[in-house]
Amino acid sequence: MDLKEKTIILKKHTDELKNRYESHEPPENRKDRDFFQMVKTETSPIYDLLAQWEEETLAVVKTKNINLHPHQVTSTRENLELLLMHSYFIDARRKRYMELNHSVQYIFDQLVRELDRLHSDATE
Repeated sequence: MDLKEKTIILKKHTDELKNRYESHEPPENRKDRDFFQMVKTETSPIYDLLAQWEEETLAVVKTKNINLHPHQVTSTRENLELLLMHSYFIDARRKRYMELNHSVQYIFDQLVRELDRLHSDATE
């Protein structure tokens, strides 16, 4: 799976997390072991994909002419990690959640555009 595919998959996960945030209630007991295990099971693949995405994106940003800064990539990973937790624990205000979501989506969209631009430049 290439970087563009990973970015698109993470973008879809971000949309699903937003839907979860909007449609679920906070857990009754934040220390519920079963709830924690469910969250861990559901989010682990996303965390793994996100770590791969960050590593690959940083490599591309350093070697290619992409209009992204390494700090933006790292911040996007951190913001998506926050979204993951807030989507399950519903413990952030809506405005803050939407700011994080918008920030992550913006960088994903920008990266996809830049990768498309690089691909079209390479085929010319």
